[in-house]
Amino acid sequence: MAGNTSNKQGSIVTAVNVAQIAGLNTLGVSLARVDYAPYGQNPPHLHPRATEILTVLEGSLYVGFVTSNPGNKLFSKVLNKGDVFVFPQGLIHFQFNIGNNEAIAIAALSSKNPGVITIANAVFGSKQTISDDILAKAFQVDKNIVEHIQC
Repeated sequence: MAGNTSNKQGSIVTAVNVAQIAGLNTLGVSLARVDYAPYGQNPPHLHPRATEILTVLEGSLYVGFVTSNPGNKLFSKVLNKGDVFVFPQGLIHFQFNIGNNEAIAIAALSSKNPGVITIANAVFGSKQTISDDILAKAFQVDKNIVEHIQC
């Protein structure tokens, strides 16, 4: 059954991990179904405890990940139905539906509890916000822009 993608990102992730199925305990695997609205995205995020392998079931996705410092190299590709892509553990990655139809993917992860850190939420939406001055300097933008993003 398709997930509800009527949100700001235009996607929904339905996770199947040890929190949903206790039988996955000690098996070292979990799954996720990702539904994408037309031009929806699974925004930049990372899994601190798992590598992810993504298979496209329907549609076309532009996907990619960025290597660690100092290289920060983007590896990206357009995937179509049946294509597979791997996102290494701990690296920032994303998926974007480039089509005007819905897309569906299945992700397998190498941990019963992979965790997820959505970059924008962590940086701009932390509870106890990160100082505007710190973020303005880190992103090399005016402090007013940071304040606007945090609203």
